[in-house]
Amino acid sequence: MQKESYTHGKSISAIEPLAESVDFDADNLWVSLADGRKIGVPLAYFPRLLAATAKERKRYVISGGGTGLHWDDLDEDISVKALVLGVGDRTVGAESSRTTSRKVPARPAKRTV
Repeated sequence: MQKESYTHGKSISAIEPLAESVDFDADNLWVSLADGRKIGVPLAYFPRLLAATAKERKRYVISGGGTGLHWDDLDEDISVKALVLGVGDRTVGAESSRTTSRKVPARPAKRTV
């Protein structure tokens, strides 16, 4: 989907990133875009996908004409635009109950003098 943007009186084209397919390797989510790019994102950005089985990861839907990715069984929704911008899971308490062994340790308390 091509959009026209204007900056300082000049027209520039902005192309919204659209997903065509999704693949996984051991550590990454790979999204092939309609414009030919392929984006790799660490699964660690998405704890639900990290904890999911290969079979669960394969059950996805490309939604919104390519603007979103959805895993119904995992209750995971990812914006393709956010992937391109480098945004990971922003869910409060994003870690699912199945990722308890992968939780990030709490920060030590600040010391006051």
